[in-house]
Amino acid sequence: QDAAKGEALFKQCQTCHRADKNMVGPALAGVVGRKAGTAPGFSYSPLNHAAGEAGLVWSQENVVEYLADPNAFLKKFLTDKGQADKATGSTKMTFKLANEQQRKDVAAYLATLK
Repeated sequence: QDAAKGEALFKQCQTCHRADKNMVGPALAGVVGRKAGTAPGFSYSPLNHAAGEAGLVWSQENVVEYLADPNAFLKKFLTDKGQADKATGSTKMTFKLANEQQRKDVAAYLATLK
């Protein structure tokens, strides 16, 4: 995991995200360690809210898996928690990052944002 490489990769995320303010996506400062669906002032999808209420906390590992396929990750999380009935709809995040090493680098960078 290389946070410097992750910072460079994060530039493509800035279409929707900033570290310090909500945009199309939530502010990401402090995201690692934060409960899903809880960035102050951001309007989340019901799917994101349900995952947070079911106990999803953004660890680096969870971020890595989420970035591969946000909707599939959240739906699997809820299903694994016995809440498949809440695993409906979709998250606002449609971007997917296929490369696992790049996902790890981005997650390492996000962990540096406080």
